[in-house]
Amino acid sequence: MIYVQNPPLSQVPGVPLVPLTPDAAISAFGYLRAVQAGDTEAAAKLAGADPRMPALLVDAAERIIVPVTALCGLDPDPCDDSFALEAVGQVLVATLRNWSVVAGPHTAEGIARAVIGFVAHILTEEDREDVSDVLRELEAVGVSQALEVHPAPDGAHPVRLTIV
Repeated sequence: MIYVQNPPLSQVPGVPLVPLTPDAAISAFGYLRAVQAGDTEAAAKLAGADPRMPALLVDAAERIIVPVTALCGLDPDPCDDSFALEAVGQVLVATLRNWSVVAGPHTAEGIARAVIGFVAHILTEEDREDVSDVLRELEAVGVSQALEVHPAPDGAHPVRLTIV
C-alpha cells in the first residue's frame, strides 16, 4: 500500500491547519465516497444539505494533497523533486479553491472527481487496493485531525466514531 498515514498538518512545516469541524469532515468525505461509488442520489443529498460543499471539499483536498506532496521533503534523504512535487500540490489546491469560489456551488462534483483522481493515481497501488478503502482511511484521519482542532466541549459524552 502506497498510502502513508498523513502526519497532523500541525507537524508539516509551513502548513497551517485547515479549520474543518468534525461534521464538515464527515460531510465532505461522505460526499467524496458517494461520488466515487456513483451514488448520485446520496451525493446530491449531501451537497444539498450544505451549500458550502465545494469549500469543504477543497479543505478536505488540502488535508490529503498537501501532506502527501510535502512528505518527500520531510524524509531524512529528500528526493530531488521534493520542491516541484510540493509546489504542484500547492498549485492544485489553490486551483481547486479558486475554481470553487469563481464557479460556485456547482463545482462540488468536479472538485470531488479531482480529489478521487489524486487518490486513485497517487495513493493506491494498482490491483491491490480500492479507492473507496483509501477514502475511508483518509476520512478517519481527517475526522481525527478535525477532532484535534475542535475537541468536544467539557462535559460532553465521548463518542467513538466508526467510519464505514
